[in-house]
Amino acid sequence: MAPYHIRKYQERDRPRVLDLFSKGMEEHAPTTFRHILKLPQTLALLLGVPLALFLASGSWLLVFVASIALLTALRFFSKYPWIQFKVLCLRSDLSDITKSYLGEPGSCFWVAEADGQVVGMVGVLPAVGHALRREQLQLFHLCVASERRGQGVAKALVRTVLQFARDQGYSQVVLYTTMLQRSAVALYERMGFQKTDQFFSSLNWRLFAIPSYVFVYPLPSAQASEAQGQAGGP
Repeated sequence: MAPYHIRKYQERDRPRVLDLFSKGMEEHAPTTFRHILKLPQTLALLLGVPLALFLASGSWLLVFVASIALLTALRFFSKYPWIQFKVLCLRSDLSDITKSYLGEPGSCFWVAEADGQVVGMVGVLPAVGHALRREQLQLFHLCVASERRGQGVAKALVRTVLQFARDQGYSQVVLYTTMLQRSAVALYERMGFQKTDQFFSSLNWRLFAIPSYVFVYPLPSAQASEAQGQAGGP
């Protein structure tokens, strides 16, 4: 198997990048569905509604139909936020990747390529409110093809981001992910990112107890400057 290499995005990569992104979003739906099924309120709903219908009608057929309808609805709700996010991205930053990520200094988009095919991707933009001061660089859309996971591609892409942030003079790299993206969370923690906050990005996420995490990577240069400032005193 040929080794991968990381390079800047080119327009010819667009179909594969969008395919990777779409498949990555689709992969989260089953995990979300399983998470929802384990919630106490979901179990109460799945048991309570059919039981109430049976007590009211005495029909096992109605109970069966209601159970299937509830599971179908829950499956839809597990997909819907990811579909929403995918559509939002395809209409915004991913609608023109070159313009969004390669049009201004301090931002970039990379792909990992192996055997002539794009197998991974990641982008960075100055965090909102920090663009002029070069304080925070935000990581977007880290994604690796399923057949290439476990080979260090994601780690190499994140290292590329961190090196770019250092070279560009940023003091921090920030990113957002959800509790359901467990492999991503584990990767960020292993690489030295610190979880600084959590929040619910929508009413759906709050209803289904799925928080989003804020991860920050303080760059060594920034840490050193801060330490020197404290040592020097007022």
